[in-house]
Amino acid sequence: MPVDVVNGTPIAYDEAGTGETVVLVHGSWNQRQAWGFVVPPLADSFRVVTYDRRGHGDSEARPDAGTVHDDVADLAALIETLHAAPAYVAGNSFGACIALRLAADRPALVKKVVAHEPPFIDLLDASPDTRPMVQATKRELDEVRARLEAGDHERAAEYFVEHVALGPGAWQTMPSAVQQGFVANAATYLGELADPDASSIDPAALALISAPSLLTQGDQSPRFFAPLVDVVARAIPDARRHTFEGAGHVPHVTHPDDYATAVRGFLGAS
Repeated sequence: MPVDVVNGTPIAYDEAGTGETVVLVHGSWNQRQAWGFVVPPLADSFRVVTYDRRGHGDSEARPDAGTVHDDVADLAALIETLHAAPAYVAGNSFGACIALRLAADRPALVKKVVAHEPPFIDLLDASPDTRPMVQATKRELDEVRARLEAGDHERAAEYFVEHVALGPGAWQTMPSAVQQGFVANAATYLGELADPDASSIDPAALALISAPSLLTQGDQSPRFFAPLVDVVARAIPDARRHTFEGAGHVPHVTHPDDYATAVRGFLGAS
């Protein structure tokens, strides 16, 4: 586990395989080990880099501080530090938000981008048809925030998993180690909730993305993700789409073979 200071922050990362670089960006409440099931099949064709976002896992920085813009700057600096530009970048959930923002802000660093269900939920506020979904989701997030601020990280993590990200009953199906990872990284989510740009993006910024883009979704994900991915896909020029059948918000964990196949195919692996 190397640790390099990038963008002024010690960032822990792992590498596997050789070839062109694929950087995997994890989502909220998580850390680099979440990609463990898909690293081996991707490393057959690529140099795969997984890293802990600032404040998560073994990377430093205050867990409740920082913004999505800091995460984007960290990712850019990591790619440059590893002499990997232009890199393939794949992100899940909030990691997908970071990946898409990087593709828009620093196009020279991104060769192709894969984004699974980026939670830019404020984009749904523009339509009266989807605005109730935004309001309902934000009520759920208010409950998560209250539990986090009370220091009840386990109940906050469970509530987030079951009411926002995955669905009822999902927490109990998670291995204990995965649950512990959510709890250990819980404080980082307060930082995201405090960031006014975390759940929003200007569609004009998405329209600047020139890298070939693959937007993915699961057909079992919470219902607000389908229209949200539709909005994001319409904003990105020539974006491709893929739906993981039987999967939800974390297909790299629940359906790793399907996820790796889709990513390898899009990136052009032999």
